[in-house]
Amino acid sequence: MGLAESVISFFNDILWGYVLIVVLLGLGLWFSIKLKFAQFRLIPEMFRVLFDKRSITAEGKKGTSAFQAFAISTASRVGTGNLAGVAAAVSTGGPGAVFWMWLVAILGGASSFIESTLAQIFKTPEYNQYRGGPAYYMEKGLNNRTLGIIFAITITFTYGLVFSSVQSNTISSAFERSFSLDGWVLGLILTAIVASIIFGGLRRIAQVTQFIIPIMAFFYVALALYVLFLNLGQVPDMIGLIFSSAFGFREFAGGTIGGMIMIGVQRGLFSNEAGMGSAPNAAATSEVTHPVKQGLIQTLGVFIDTLIICSATATIILFSGEYKNPGGAEGIQITQMAFENEIGQWASIFIAVAIFLFAFSSIIGNYYYGETNLEFIRTSGRLKLIYRASVLLMVMFGAVAEFGLVWSLADMTMGIMALINLYAIFLLSKIAYAALKDYLNQRRQGKDPVFYQDHLPGVKGMDYWKRTDPVRNDKK
Repeated sequence: MGLAESVISFFNDILWGYVLIVVLLGLGLWFSIKLKFAQFRLIPEMFRVLFDKRSITAEGKKGTSAFQAFAISTASRVGTGNLAGVAAAVSTGGPGAVFWMWLVAILGGASSFIESTLAQIFKTPEYNQYRGGPAYYMEKGLNNRTLGIIFAITITFTYGLVFSSVQSNTISSAFERSFSLDGWVLGLILTAIVASIIFGGLRRIAQVTQFIIPIMAFFYVALALYVLFLNLGQVPDMIGLIFSSAFGFREFAGGTIGGMIMIGVQRGLFSNEAGMGSAPNAAATSEVTHPVKQGLIQTLGVFIDTLIICSATATIILFSGEYKNPGGAEGIQITQMAFENEIGQWASIFIAVAIFLFAFSSIIGNYYYGETNLEFIRTSGRLKLIYRASVLLMVMFGAVAEFGLVWSLADMTMGIMALINLYAIFLLSKIAYAALKDYLNQRRQGKDPVFYQDHLPGVKGMDYWKRTDPVRNDKK
């Protein structure tokens, strides 16, 4: 372990071991109680609004559809965290780490609802599209532009740069195992493809992710379900292993319980991003009649990411037993070995191709999060070009860097980012509660909910939702 990785790991032990576990799970539970566990009782409503065709039209201003906004955020969620992250969690923390990933998603669904609803409430039309996210609700809701700028810089560095290197690192590792392809070669190819996409703008990003995400998620989950069917008799034992390891005497006696919880929470947050402040940037781009609709949609994304896709990966790894003796393999290579063991050698190639699609779409989604926050800071065109060039350099760096270094750096930056965002949504959470109450009242009256600024009296900064705004058109 190099000096840089050692220093970062020491900082992460303090950040995650003593601060973030308590804050993430504690606030997730608090929000769940205040929302009366809306992340569970409103699941049917989540699917209804996902394909809601009605939107607010704005002449000269083009937003993404509800489904496209869902695809952009899912593009960032569904990636290496689902394949490599789960493998790292299980191989490092044991089967019990899966339970703590589930818990982060279950409680984090409430945090995700609040942050995405706030993103819609405080969004703003800019440059023929909509912008929003934590930086915007910090400035408009908290009246604290300085904090918004700090967050904007943090997410741009975390997602646009660090997380992009994690994605390319995972692709490189998978292709090295399956095709013996050198990291430098893969890095150059991947960098060229990313460059052709990120210079095309948001609408191209939406089109690419909308096409890729449903297809790759379907085939990957279908294959995992096939493996599950083959091992159906072992399912009760597998579930028992997860829970017994999460609360087992052996883990407490061996002093490994703390490390297991920490790695489970880390990898759970990296995968589903609930409360981190990333998905709200995509949620704000959607044209909807009520902010709560995007809150519901993004909550659904958290569940799909962790409870379905991550669980599918964990199932295969636990069935295979490869996590016990990876033989020096790390991350995605453990997942490849597990698929090989369960299905055959061809599965390694399938995983390499799948992770390329998953991670590539994540790089595109990550890039957008950085771009929208640079717009918030109001940077010059030259700085945007520097940012784009930096993204490409980090994609190349990740393809050739060590596994441990890029993941440790990602843990550090996403931890800092999550703390800033959680602080803000805690202070603004009453606004999200009130918005949900307004939405449910309209639904009980048989209406398709429509939101206006005067529905939340006393709340400032909701410039887009003014009833008298000339670009608003609420006709069906």
